[in-house]
Amino acid sequence: MLLTLAQTAAAAAVAQRLARGRRRRPPLTARRTARRVSVVIPARDEEQRIAGCLAGLAGDPDVHELIVVDDGSTDRTADVARAHGARVVAGSERAGWVGKPWALQQGLEAAGGEVVVSLDADTRPRPGLVGALAEALEDADLLTAGARFVCERPGERFLHPSMLASLVYRYGPSDAEAAPAPGRVVANGQVTAVCRAALLAAGGYAAAAGHMTDDAALARALAGAGRQVKFVDATALVEVRMYESARETWREWGRSFALADVTSPAWLAADVVVVWLAMALPVVRLAAGRPTRLDLALLAMRTALLAPLAGAYTRRGAAFWLSPLADPATAVRLTLSVLRPARTWRGRTYPRG
Repeated sequence: MLLTLAQTAAAAAVAQRLARGRRRRPPLTARRTARRVSVVIPARDEEQRIAGCLAGLAGDPDVHELIVVDDGSTDRTADVARAHGARVVAGSERAGWVGKPWALQQGLEAAGGEVVVSLDADTRPRPGLVGALAEALEDADLLTAGARFVCERPGERFLHPSMLASLVYRYGPSDAEAAPAPGRVVANGQVTAVCRAALLAAGGYAAAAGHMTDDAALARALAGAGRQVKFVDATALVEVRMYESARETWREWGRSFALADVTSPAWLAADVVVVWLAMALPVVRLAAGRPTRLDLALLAMRTALLAPLAGAYTRRGAAFWLSPLADPATAVRLTLSVLRPARTWRGRTYPRG
């Protein structure tokens, strides 16, 4: 009886969050901008991936300046960046800062543009992205955008959509017009745009200094200070190849997708409970041949979510459409991420706090 009541409450919470998606911001389309834009790419040991990102920016008339912050790479990242016309800033380490937000801070300070667009090295931007981001920033202090995921292997296309769905179950659609509470804001640090002067005046990336999930830390800090934070769909203009396998997805994305270092313990516990009861339990009971009516309703809701998620992937296939069966594994990974939050990235280990 208590389990049924808890599952009903979890289902109601998820339904309420999904309902926020009835009004969503329109997806970005290619645009030009009259604003001067600097593009900053923080990179550490990205020799194998950064060329694709830089090639996608080549010849874009809205890119007035291209900066790669080389965050202590041990490979040829800097050489590849220079060969593609980027200005390389030799990054340094700073006590109290995690590598990426400090690299972004150095890029922000080095940039000369009115607008600073930041892209991860594994993104593949298309012409018109930079202009579209700059124009969409007009009514926001921080803009982050969702990219289309490139998942080449069936294992990735099975696990990745389940992990993505857990974010929707916990937070609702990121591009919904209705703003969540500041402590529940979600951002995507792969693709961002900021007004350089305004962010510097607000302290730059200092609010994210010690956080592994620096994108959410910055977005929540700005939202909490009354600044406008927006998330938009940019899947038509940028793709990202985050991981090379399901195992890497489990290990690397799994270390951070709980947002454990920016979320209160109470909310983390609630998030874990919601994912177990609303996503994992119906699949487990279905496999055991004992689903309840509520389980069947939750399975129907979960299946219906596949349609709006489909556009976030370049390839789908049977593995994508069967991805709800991976929900119990996602619940396990979320639990582990909450209980053992990672503090190591690219060979560096950072203290807690």
